Amino acid sequence: MSRFAEPMARLIEELRKLPGIGSKSAQRLAFHILRSSDTDAAALSKAIHELKAHLRLCSICNNITDVDPCLYCSNAARNQRLVCVVEEPTNISTIEKTRNYNGVYHVLHGTLSPLNGIGPEHLRIGNLVTRIQGSDVEEVILATSPTTEGEATAGYLAEQLRLVNRNLQGPVRISRIATGIPAGSDIEYADEVTMTRALEGRREL
Repeated sequence: MSRFAEPMARLIEELRKLPGIGSKSAQRLAFHILRSSDTDAAALSKAIHELKAHLRLCSICNNITDVDPCLYCSNAARNQRLVCVVEEPTNISTIEKTRNYNGVYHVLHGTLSPLNGIGPEHLRIGNLVTRIQGSDVEEVILATSPTTEGEATAGYLAEQLRLVNRNLQGPVRISRIATGIPAGSDIEYADEVTMTRALEGRREL
């Protein structure tokens, strides 16, 4: 039998489903909501409802958006011939913060992970291939994370894009983001893979 009233126990259980939220955190959030005003509780409920009702995936790049195509794909000022492939929609904001990229994006919504049963059919790869085949894209930047899954995904995408290139008159350039020593860190603590990537991604000064 739950030590909380049924409505509270139900809310705690739903909050526990959120990533990074354990039982204690779920309880704190639930009691915070209980102590909030009716106006604040209603605003939270409305925000969640509108999130589910109005957000969708962009039909071109799979980014989360409330308009289709999204603001990046429909922006004529951006370089539509340069496509950066990322794992998740949240990765876009990280790249945008650099203010050095003016192309468009393609969101995979995950990475290949055979151990977790995630194969190519579970990612947004098919419409990337279709997108490249039916456009004048000149370069695809593979910006997946330098993890085991991210590297495997980048390798798979590169192979698929090479197959596409065989049928194109103007081959698309395939590039991979350089990874290496983070700014402000000590080389002494860099692992072998990180140091190798740093050397491979070196540039002339």
